[in-house]
Amino acid sequence: MEGRYVSQKISRVRWRPTTGSSLQLPEYFASGSWDAEKNTVCIWDTVTEDTETDQLFLENTKPLCDIQHKGDVMELQFLDQERIVTASSTGSVIVFRHHEIDEVLSVVQQWERAHYHSHDSAPCTGLVCNGPEIITVGEDGRINHLQVDQKEPVRTIDDADSSSLNAVTFLRTTEILTVNSIGQLKIWDFRQPGNNPRQIYSLTGDRVPLHCVDRHPNQQHIVATGGQDGTFCIWDVRQGSIPISLLDAHSAEMWEVHFHPSNPDHVFTCSEDGSLWHWNASVIAPDLPSFLQQGRRNFSLNGTVAHADINQSLSSAWLTMDAAKGRVDIENLLWAYALSVNSLDVVGEHLVCGTDAEAIYITRTLEL
Repeated sequence: MEGRYVSQKISRVRWRPTTGSSLQLPEYFASGSWDAEKNTVCIWDTVTEDTETDQLFLENTKPLCDIQHKGDVMELQFLDQERIVTASSTGSVIVFRHHEIDEVLSVVQQWERAHYHSHDSAPCTGLVCNGPEIITVGEDGRINHLQVDQKEPVRTIDDADSSSLNAVTFLRTTEILTVNSIGQLKIWDFRQPGNNPRQIYSLTGDRVPLHCVDRHPNQQHIVATGGQDGTFCIWDVRQGSIPISLLDAHSAEMWEVHFHPSNPDHVFTCSEDGSLWHWNASVIAPDLPSFLQQGRRNFSLNGTVAHADINQSLSSAWLTMDAAKGRVDIENLLWAYALSVNSLDVVGEHLVCGTDAEAIYITRTLEL
C-alpha cells in the first residue's frame, strides 16, 4: 500500500459507485477534509491501465476537481454517480453534483441547520443514503429523514437520543440503526408512529462511546460496530440485547468499520492509533487449535499481540457455532504508522484510506 501527499487532513474517502457489471473496477473516489481553514470535497481519478505496483497506480491518481466545504467533512456518501452528500461540523447537510463534462463540483441542495442546539449549531456526525432518501444524525441527538429533491425534511425526531448520535446505517428500507456516545445501538422503524426506537441494544459494563457501524451486505441482522476503546463488536439484532462477540482490537478509537460489499467474510477497520486492519473470518484451519472459544486468548498479528474476548465463535458467516472449524486472520495494512487513519472504503480488490498525515493510501491488490 502506497501513499500520496494531499496537503490536507482527510476525514472521509469513498469510491464512486460503478455502473453495469459488479466486476467493473472503480475509477473515481471522493475525499473530504477536516481541521483546515478551508476544507474541501475533491473528486479523484485513478489510472485504468494495468500497472505493476501500487506506487505506479497512485502516482497516476490525480485530482479532477474540488470545491470548498464550510466546516469539517464529518461524513461523505455518494447518492448516485453524479451526486455526493456531506455532513458538516456546522450542522449542515450538503448535496454536491459532479459535472463530468466541465469537471467541476457545484452545490445543488443544502439544509443549513439540519442539526442544532438551542443557541448554536451542532455537528452533523453521520448520514446514510438509499436512493433519494437521506438519513442524518448529529451531536444534538436529532434524526432527520431528508429527500434530495425536497427542501423541508420528510420527518424529524428532535429528541431521538439524550446523547450524541455518532453514526447511522439502513437495516431495511424503512428501518435504520444508530449508535451513540453511551454504547447503545437503537433500531428505528419509520412505519411506526411516535419518536421511540423499536429496539435498544447496549454494551455491558462501562458505557463506551460507539463511533461507527456497518451492516452485513447479505445478512441484515448482522451488524459490526467500533468504539472509543478500539473494541470491534459483532451483533445479531434478532436475538439478545448485547453483542455476541467482542474483540479488543485497536489501541485507540476505531473510526470506521466496513464489511467487504461482495465478500463479507472480510471486514476492514481503521483507528486513531494509525492502524488499518483486514479481518478475514473465512479461514478454515481444522488442524489448528482455535482461539475462538469462551474466555480470553492471545493471538499474534504479524509480530504484534492483540487480545480477543469472544462470546461466540466467528467464521465466514460471523455467527457459526462451530468454533473448531474457524479462526480470524488479521493483517495490518499500514505498518510503522503513527497518525490517525480516519476513513476507508473498499470495492473488489481496491481499498482507499485517508489519514491525518495529509495522505491518501491506495491498494488494488487486496488478498480476499
